[in-house]
Amino acid sequence: MLTVHHLNNSRSQRVLWLLEELGVPYQIERYERDPKTMLAPVSLQKVHPLGKSPVVTDGKATLAESGAILEYLVETYGEGQFAPAHGTPSFLRYRYWLHYAEGSLATPLLLQLVFDQIERKSPFIVRPVALGISSQVKKLLVTPNLKRHFDYLEAELAEHGPWFAGRSFSAADVQMSFGIEAAAARGLLKNRPKLADWLRRIHERPAYQRALAQGGPFDLGTF
Repeated sequence: MLTVHHLNNSRSQRVLWLLEELGVPYQIERYERDPKTMLAPVSLQKVHPLGKSPVVTDGKATLAESGAILEYLVETYGEGQFAPAHGTPSFLRYRYWLHYAEGSLATPLLLQLVFDQIERKSPFIVRPVALGISSQVKKLLVTPNLKRHFDYLEAELAEHGPWFAGRSFSAADVQMSFGIEAAAARGLLKNRPKLADWLRRIHERPAYQRALAQGGPFDLGTF
């Protein structure tokens, strides 16, 4: 049986969601983050050398990277669902968003997370210096980059939506969910009604709700 090596509050929640949409039987092997460092446990390295999540094992295959996993699941079990037809404009958009989510959007979100952690956890004696550096980096680099990305996403949904690949829900929406949920937890969706509506609609999907029940608490605001 297909096994999802599931880390709490991680991208592996997307894999559970797509499996619920597909109706594919699976089992979950659970891993917990270190409550102080929020890092994945070393035991995940026994499944994949990088020790990251998500990782899926299906028979003799071990698959890592969210986009690659979602593509594999759609191609192997989708039976024509959750991906537009090859050769269509919608398929080009679908493929683009599958790669954009981690290739472009994840980097500025990660930088914001890192500098927020520096501000919160720097030792008292160096905190003024750390705060000064962090605020300047965020002001000059991180915040403008995030604004550009989320303005872009808002405009894309307005022009091509209601879903990221066009008129129909697809695995591209599943792939985009982690970054947009992380942004919402940090207040980045204010005055972006198309993104807020998209987020509401994915949260209302029965398969999304079932995946939450399977995966356990999912709170990106704790990072």
